[in-house]
Amino acid sequence: MNILEGKNPILEALRAGRPINRILISSSFRRDPKIDEIITLAKNKGIVIEWVERKLIDAKSNSQSPQGIMAYAAPKDYVEVDDIIAAAKQKGEIPFLLILDGIEDPYNLGAIIRSADAFGVHGIIIPKRRAAPLTEIVAKASAGAIEYVPVARVTNLTYTIQDLKKELFTIVGAEEDGEKLVTEVKIEGPRALVIGGEGGGISRLVKENCDYLIKIPMRGKINSLNASVSAAICMFALTNLQPPF
Repeated sequence: MNILEGKNPILEALRAGRPINRILISSSFRRDPKIDEIITLAKNKGIVIEWVERKLIDAKSNSQSPQGIMAYAAPKDYVEVDDIIAAAKQKGEIPFLLILDGIEDPYNLGAIIRSADAFGVHGIIIPKRRAAPLTEIVAKASAGAIEYVPVARVTNLTYTIQDLKKELFTIVGAEEDGEKLVTEVKIEGPRALVIGGEGGGISRLVKENCDYLIKIPMRGKINSLNASVSAAICMFALTNLQPPF
């Protein structure tokens, strides 16, 4: 059983139809449009709502900021990479995947999932080791986007990338020493963007299997960006979208 914390994650879980057993809401809540919608959706789905003291919710919280509301939901399941690709093709869209190599901070993972939803990424691939799992902290940091972006967990990223190449995917890695600027790469077919971990970046074997290594041009004195920020910039660049969308 997973615990969802915060208004947005719970609201999006309800909208997405994720099974929820019960919802705890602080009895000190004043009128709030999102809480009102949560209550309405929960009642329509026959979900139990319990009004409790806020300190009880805070005591059960793992994120330290549950916003006075918590839900007990069915675990968020991982999917298969092939399922992500098939779903994209079924929509008539060119598959766009995100591969995370060593993202271990759950807040970074949540922020990346939120950006992935915004930029139309069809799914995310993470390794079974050296990666933050899908938890309530990730769900809250994603502001509910975890309900809309499928995540696949694989044993070996290198083998997965090699399989994607057989499906004519172009693999683009984001690195500080990339040979091309992020604005210089335009890909028309299936693509996968690789983002490295917060400390070590992309691992050697994964990097060697990338078709391109791109970098973000920067003028500041701090020559690095948070992994989630870098991911968002690169995702936008690889959408090939030009305003107005």
